[in-house]
Amino acid sequence: MASLFTHMSKSLPHKHSSAKLSRSIQHLVSAYINSNPLTPSFQVAGFDEMVSSNQRKFYLLGGKGGVGKTSCAASLAVKLANQGHPTIVVSTDPAHSLSDSFDQNLTGGMLVPVQGVDSPLYALELNPEKAREELSSKGQHDEGAVRNVMDSMGLGGFAGMMGDLKLDELLETSPPGLDEIVAISKVMKFLDSPEYSEFRRIVFDTAPTGHTLRLLSLPDFLDASIGKMMKIKKKIASATAALKSAFGKGEPQQDDNDKLEQLRLSMGRVRDLFRDPETTEFVIVTIPTVMAVNESSRLCASLRKEMVPVNRLVVNQLLPPSASDCKFCSMRKTDQRRALDKIKKDPELAKLKLIESPLVDVEIRGVPALKFMGDMVWR
Repeated sequence: MASLFTHMSKSLPHKHSSAKLSRSIQHLVSAYINSNPLTPSFQVAGFDEMVSSNQRKFYLLGGKGGVGKTSCAASLAVKLANQGHPTIVVSTDPAHSLSDSFDQNLTGGMLVPVQGVDSPLYALELNPEKAREELSSKGQHDEGAVRNVMDSMGLGGFAGMMGDLKLDELLETSPPGLDEIVAISKVMKFLDSPEYSEFRRIVFDTAPTGHTLRLLSLPDFLDASIGKMMKIKKKIASATAALKSAFGKGEPQQDDNDKLEQLRLSMGRVRDLFRDPETTEFVIVTIPTVMAVNESSRLCASLRKEMVPVNRLVVNQLLPPSASDCKFCSMRKTDQRRALDKIKKDPELAKLKLIESPLVDVEIRGVPALKFMGDMVWR
């Protein structure tokens, strides 16, 4: 791999446009791969299968922190767009690095067009905390409305007794994982809009393993929890209506756009999306260390328990055969071979299509570099 970058540094022009640089890198990468084929251990990712349908498909990339999930997600998005599939790539990781990967500001909560690809590609770093705050503020408004109604009837004391139920805190305090799932629900609203209905591939760069597992199990938990919250609210609304009627105040108006019901429906939709093998695939990204492989095995088992389709495992940052034979490199290669052997024997991971991604000696940053990585990994 080092020889490739040496060849590129000598061959690329010093003055060039980004488009010309992109074409030059693509040409050099193709020429290098043709003349220096990867060893047989580098398996094909089955990319033809990933682009064979025009049906909308979702790819969630996740794994241990620091294994290169963002680079893998961004390179997949670029590759899909260059194959003629309008694509959206979204980061739900609170510690965003998608902007760094594309070398472009993707903050602000809106989809941003990425330049230098053959089909439309939009990227977004979601702010899950902001989305949760919007939900919490709505919950506070709903609870405050109930109190105001009762105050207007001279029943402020009873309203104070209801405060012991801590309903506003219940709406404010979100369980771990709610940030990400609210963010994904927001993306799905984008996709429902006419402006983005044409997009056929959606790639999610998810948070590290622990967050992801909570995210996947959260829809079932919230379905039950929100149902209980709604029952409490209905009982309060019924009691309030009876009191208003008794005091001749008329019937309180009902909120026809109940945010809790909308959230519950959104959670159900996200849950169904996660579990649909026709539209969704979770791709595990790991590195060749025994610790990372163990965590990936647990993640794979949890994904299957949650009935989330998972077919591929990317092993990132593998030392290429041309690496130096120094003592450090030799020890790293031994450790990596041990990790690969463990994958092949692991009852969970051995069932997955193994994609081996080599370690490169430059930073993968910007669309040209992501194209280069995509051509190596997604084949």
